[in-house]
Amino acid sequence: MAMLRAATRLSRAFRTNSIFESHASPLSLSSVTVKRLDLRCLLSTAAEAVAEPIKPDISISLTKLLIDGKFVDAASGKTFPTIDPRTEEIIAHVAEGDVEDVNRAVKAARRAFDKGPWPKMTPYERSKILLRFADLIDKHSDELATLESLDSGKTYQQSRYAEIPTMARLFRYYAGWADKIHGLTVPADGPHSVQILHEPIGVAGQIIPWNFPLLMFSWKVGPALACGNTIVLKTAEQTPLSALLAGKLLYEAGLPEGVLNIISGYGHTAGAAISSHMDIDKLAFTGSTEVGKIVSQAAAASNLKPVTLELGGKSPFIIAEDANIDHAVEVAHFALFFNQGQCCCAGSRTFVHESIYDEFLEKAKARALKRVVGDPFQNGVEQGPQVSDEQFDKVLGYIKIGQEEGARLLTGGDRFGQKGYYIKPTIFADVQDGMRISREEIFGPVQAITKYKTLSEVIQRANDTTYGLAAGVFSKNIDTVNTLSRALRVGTVWVNCYDVFDAAIPFGGYKMSGHGREKGIYSLNNYLQVKAVVTSIKDPAWL
Repeated sequence: MAMLRAATRLSRAFRTNSIFESHASPLSLSSVTVKRLDLRCLLSTAAEAVAEPIKPDISISLTKLLIDGKFVDAASGKTFPTIDPRTEEIIAHVAEGDVEDVNRAVKAARRAFDKGPWPKMTPYERSKILLRFADLIDKHSDELATLESLDSGKTYQQSRYAEIPTMARLFRYYAGWADKIHGLTVPADGPHSVQILHEPIGVAGQIIPWNFPLLMFSWKVGPALACGNTIVLKTAEQTPLSALLAGKLLYEAGLPEGVLNIISGYGHTAGAAISSHMDIDKLAFTGSTEVGKIVSQAAAASNLKPVTLELGGKSPFIIAEDANIDHAVEVAHFALFFNQGQCCCAGSRTFVHESIYDEFLEKAKARALKRVVGDPFQNGVEQGPQVSDEQFDKVLGYIKIGQEEGARLLTGGDRFGQKGYYIKPTIFADVQDGMRISREEIFGPVQAITKYKTLSEVIQRANDTTYGLAAGVFSKNIDTVNTLSRALRVGTVWVNCYDVFDAAIPFGGYKMSGHGREKGIYSLNNYLQVKAVVTSIKDPAWL
């Protein structure tokens, strides 16, 4: 499922109230019951208070580390709180993994790789386990979505009807690859038989972020398992809950003990231990560019393990003079405000041709004012809270910087309500390229809009950044589209759409947005070693 198509359908349903027609009311879940509130309780940005939070009927039972197929306490006995961003209150206390726990997890993963059945299992058998896991994702989708939204603040509708189905699709995709990973036979200049083998790389260390916990779990765990590797995965300390349930379901699907180990904890302790561990063969990290540099240095300083990095972005969204303005406004709005603006590839620099600039500003402001902010478990809400107090403060700090640097504030610019990490959808106009809100990753609901005159100008300005993750192009002119899509120095260009994430489409960046690719066939290369086996042939009949 393409996330944009799903989210767009949901957005339209919210605005027409048809969401209540397509799903039972009250919203009935197999493991979770959410109380329906009347449409009159829906909040728009004109309101200044958030209604009393809905309390999902779910028991938080998985809070320990998952090591060697068992849920265990941290060696230190320490725990840390995970916070509900709607209420700023504690959801649960989760085991705090540290160096000793990482060592235990790596030992289990190493034993499972060197002596266990997983890499020796036929690819078809591995495929069947991944397919059973995908079925369990479908079966437990309500519970997974509830944990994801409760911990991160994203809307339940987004989690349940876009992200969880995408997660299941990703694992079915990689299940399909498991028995199609093969090597080559190549000719040589002489009497030799040459086989090129693609072997699992070994123990993979994986560190995932807080903005899309289960999708990032899927992007990393899926290809690593399909290739026959074992894993030590660290979740973000802000969002540890959903991955623990996913890990439990994987073992229920038949995963052998020790193949997947999940550590909850902090970056400077558990994350650092994974990055520098001498018995981890591969490291994959998604997060900020700043931390990406740190984990790369740790990997190099230890055993020189290869590193895949999916890092930050400051993606341009370019709207040509021939664009359908109403459509462009809607897609540009989605490109920035989706997931509370907490997307590495968010279209956070909106370039609008000068001939349509004023009309675009007026309509962009009107759309932002209509954006429904509130409890993410309430039907019809488009935007929940930021994930944490730290992120909340960071975004408000950038809004203040934008005002101080002279950008024109069209709407928003402040917190929403008095409790929870909610921020009003914010738009700045007349943003100059040298301003910090134009150059630095904000990771929040702040749209920066600027005008341009010519294609050559906007290409130069769009590429004038240390990042290169993604870009959007909005035009009816095929020549304009071809010129921009080839000139932009980014890993993904979306044309007349945005945030289309199919399982087969590779994702990754240029420059300081990282290296390597996630998803698609290219992600398999991250978890494979290439070996040449050369055998002498006596008196060959042919070469």
